[in-house]
Amino acid sequence: MNILEIMFGWMATVDPKALVLGASAIGAGLAMIAGIGPGIGQGFAAGKAAEAMGKNPEHGGKPATLVMLLGAAVAETSGIFSLVIAIIMLFANPLVGRDGAAIILAASAIGAGFAMIAGIGPGIGQGYAAGKAAEAVGKRPKLQSAIVRTMLLGQAVAQTTGIYALIIALLLLFVELF
Repeated sequence: MNILEIMFGWMATVDPKALVLGASAIGAGLAMIAGIGPGIGQGFAAGKAAEAMGKNPEHGGKPATLVMLLGAAVAETSGIFSLVIAIIMLFANPLVGRDGAAIILAASAIGAGFAMIAGIGPGIGQGYAAGKAAEAVGKRPKLQSAIVRTMLLGQAVAQTTGIYALIIALLLLFVELF
């Protein structure tokens, strides 16, 4: 008996559909780990907006709050991507109906979840950008338009990693692997 038979031999006794569904549940849970990023990023942005309000309540508070809300909404996109993948895996998983090697399908489901963990980075980075923009608007409210444009451009670039993760997860779920 080799090491692979010892580690994976039990899978021969498990219903392939149950194996894929179980792996999908694990993958969905893993995908939602990406919610850490937006949570950190949005908290940072909110903290910086509150700080701006405290430093310049007459002129900087309201613009900083608007910038924070806009930036925080963008920072949430990687969490939304992860949520979409998790929902697909739990309720409309195309892997469940496929015939083939259950271990490959199960690994694809878990891999899709792992792929979405990459959403942590964009969430933190976009929230950081939003926080710094809120801070800057609090100091110089007349520059709000230019600051928001710069923030959105930076956030768009920061989102690329989340988009790459989404593409890989979708490929793992929908591309014929064998």
